[in-house]
Formats: sequence, structure tokens, C-alpha cells
Amino acid sequence: MYTPPSTMDHALILLGGREHAVKEIQSKLKQRGHSAEDITTTIQSLIEMNYLNDQRFAEMFVRSRINKPLGALRIKQELMRKGIKEELANQAIQDSDADWFELAKELKERKFGDGQTKDFKEKAKQMRYLQYRGFNFDQINYALAPNSDT
Repeated sequence: MYTPPSTMDHALILLGGREHAVKEIQSKLKQRGHSAEDITTTIQSLIEMNYLNDQRFAEMFVRSRINKPLGALRIKQELMRKGIKEELANQAIQDSDADWFELAKELKERKFGDGQTKDFKEKAKQMRYLQYRGFNFDQINYALAPNSDT
């Protein structure tokens, strides 16, 4: 006869696939019909065993998003949506040692080529794309500036 997995078993199955934030695990366990009391107890146990760690999740999440590449603004927004506190998100982004200017430039070149455009509409399109991907104004200007290897 089938017995559904316990709250702890469900949480461990989820964590077996990838790192999760505390808020993500809470939400997924709730969706699967586990009681609030069981979820709280399970999450506390997972944190004590260091199976669930928001700081580790944030660091791994930042690395995976840099590889996309996404800018710091977008990464921070996504982390906060996953329940990571702003200070922890900022720290994980700062600790990544990413060169946001070069990432913006690489993304621009990958998407639009390495040539410079004189067309205002095309430049605006490139700026919107980089902004959507989470890069700030200075990084976007750097990415769109003519190459000057001096």
C-alpha cells in the first residue's frame, strides 16, 4: 500500500535536485499539502544539518546567473523574489567578483555583434535589452561605447 512521503522526505527530494532558498522549500512543501507545523519543524532540522542554507543558495544562484549573463540589478531582484534578504543578496553579488562592465559588453557583442551602430533606434533597442538583463546605465554605456584599445 502506498504511503505518501513525509515532509522531511519531500524536502530532501527537492534538495537532491538543486539548492533551494528557505522560502522556496516552504512554498513547495505547502503546495504538496504538508502542515505548517511539519514544514516549520522540517525546515529547522534542515537548517541545523546545513542542508538548507540561504547564503549558499544565494552564492550559487549568483554564479549561475552571471553565466547567463545577467546584471547585478536583475540577479538581486530574482534573489529577493525567492525570499533572500536584501543584505544577503547584496553580499552574494559583491562576493562574486564579477566584472559587470565586461559581462555587459560580452552580452551586447553576443546578441548584436561587435560593431557600433549609428542608428538611434537600434542603439535604443540594445540599451533596453541590456537594461532588461539587469545592467546599470554606466555598464550599458561601456558596452555600447566604441572599442578603444589604448
